[in-house]
Amino acid sequence: MLRRLRTSLLALSALALTAGCATSASAGGPAPSALPTTGGTAAAELRLGYFANVTHTTAVYGDAAGVLADELDGTALRTQVFTAGPSAVEALFAGSLDAAYLGPNPAVNAFVKSQGEAVRIIAGATSGGASLVVRPGITEPEQLAGSRIATPQTGGTQDIALRHYLSEQGFAVDATGAGDVTVLAQENATTLTAFQAGDVDGAWVPEPWASRLVLEAGGTVLVDERDLWPGGEFVTTHLVVRTDYLREHPETVRQLVEGSVESNRQITTDPEKAKQVVNAALADLAGKPLAPAVLDRAFAQVRTTDDPLATSLATSAQHAFATGLVQEADLTGIYDLSLLREVLGRDVDDAQLGARR
Repeated sequence: MLRRLRTSLLALSALALTAGCATSASAGGPAPSALPTTGGTAAAELRLGYFANVTHTTAVYGDAAGVLADELDGTALRTQVFTAGPSAVEALFAGSLDAAYLGPNPAVNAFVKSQGEAVRIIAGATSGGASLVVRPGITEPEQLAGSRIATPQTGGTQDIALRHYLSEQGFAVDATGAGDVTVLAQENATTLTAFQAGDVDGAWVPEPWASRLVLEAGGTVLVDERDLWPGGEFVTTHLVVRTDYLREHPETVRQLVEGSVESNRQITTDPEKAKQVVNAALADLAGKPLAPAVLDRAFAQVRTTDDPLATSLATSAQHAFATGLVQEADLTGIYDLSLLREVLGRDVDDAQLGARR
């Protein structure tokens, strides 16, 4: 009853607010269109995608602990697990997903490819939790010359991070992954096996895979991505929704944001319980739980946050544009944080990339 009362009060207060607007990502695109924050019809279901990674702790915990389903208040929650962001984006484009927890670069790519129409970022989830792990003996960046480095998927968040890092070190790599360093796109489980067999020299991967490479395969961390960002803060995962779903079911999306915020609150309040819930869920999804040492190390690398860390997304987007894998475009309108601001009761910075009012 309290949650329903809170939702009703929020809905009444939102009537005084100007609705968000969608903006084209390229010159000559369609004019901004208003996105309502209240009204619409309650959705019969919400189809949500996420990854079976510790960097997706908000979603894994929220789903496994029933927090997301409870907050949806009658809307059925259907979840689907992906191995990398570009695959989830394709599902969003196909209309088989309504929302997804994604990294920054797949979200940017989805926004750009759809000329600013398909998706909106509506909340943060996690920061940190990505590293370049290499075989013993590689201790300096210049020793990467001629090496084979894996990432989860071409154009994904870790793939762009690796390509930008290599460029900063003076290495040339083309869009196919060929060059002074060979960049290979493959699933994380395949990367672990390939690293153990000596078929790859390293990998830029999210948690828990970085910790597994270190603790199970004897790798060493050459780059903790937190060291490359001011204050060690950068968006790893945030919550994205299809724009048309947001337009048709704003109250359902509000409830999803409430569930995401509540999941992060519970994770922060009782991290030991969160570890156990997440590990049990990962065991169901992957066939076995993480070893205790891997679980502890992986969780220590990741911070949950409702803030989408928009400034870091803007920087990540510039890195993606520079690789040539994503067409350069204006990202104004990629954020609609109106519901998040109402749920949190405070302002959240969108780095001036929010919906035009």
